[in-house]
Amino acid sequence: MTDANKTPDTAGEENDPTELPLISHLVELRNRLLRSIAVIFVLFLCMAPWANNLYEFVAAPLTAVLDPTVGERIIATRPFDTFLAPFKLTFMLALFLSIPYLLHQAWAFISPGLYKNEIRVTLPIIVSSVILFYLGVAFSYFVLLGFVFQFLVKVAPNNVTVMTDMAAYLNFVMNSFLAFGLAFEIPVATVLLVISGVATPQSLAQKRSYVIIGSFFVAIFLTPPDPFSQSMLAIPMCLLYEVGIIASRMVYRPDENDTGSAVDKKSEA
Repeated sequence: MTDANKTPDTAGEENDPTELPLISHLVELRNRLLRSIAVIFVLFLCMAPWANNLYEFVAAPLTAVLDPTVGERIIATRPFDTFLAPFKLTFMLALFLSIPYLLHQAWAFISPGLYKNEIRVTLPIIVSSVILFYLGVAFSYFVLLGFVFQFLVKVAPNNVTVMTDMAAYLNFVMNSFLAFGLAFEIPVATVLLVISGVATPQSLAQKRSYVIIGSFFVAIFLTPPDPFSQSMLAIPMCLLYEVGIIASRMVYRPDENDTGSAVDKKSEA
């Protein structure tokens, strides 16, 4: 079939200007996903020889309050837990440690399509969200877990020997890391609400009392049923909300168009 016999519709389909950019974007997305998976895999391989040591480090908040002389210890109730639990922990740590690189790949993919003002806002939010997430994980490990396990071991009945399953302990700790990592994202969430126009710093400040009540309500489900442990989660959440209000005031820009339209309407009346 010669070029002269091609119909206009057929020629337009073959020269579609959107086809090549779409394919190139998909290829770029695939390459960045493969790089991200490769980084996670490399980190996992680097830490795998020390999987048992990593598990001992993560289990330290519990083992520090157990009394081996009376039989208190961490046990494995399933045959493969002694092998799978440490390697599951190693994989999760590799995923956590690769978060900055994963976000860098995501940022490199979407940043060419953003305006300069969007880049100025988005980049600090991404960086601060990573830092806050790591701070939440650190707070959970170094501050909260020790008090939680100390409380749980002390309240155990005298005829009960604390023997925690290693897989159940790992699931509990990883859920705690995730919960506190997300809880520490409160300042980022408040700033995003203001930037998107859903709320203003004034409206967020007016809802402060509801946030305080909600923080303690959430702490009831994430911590043991004692006021001290609940306060250790609720108080940081309230403080982070205040930090979010302060940060939102820095980025808040009143809508001048609404003010101008209101003045115009008043003058017309």
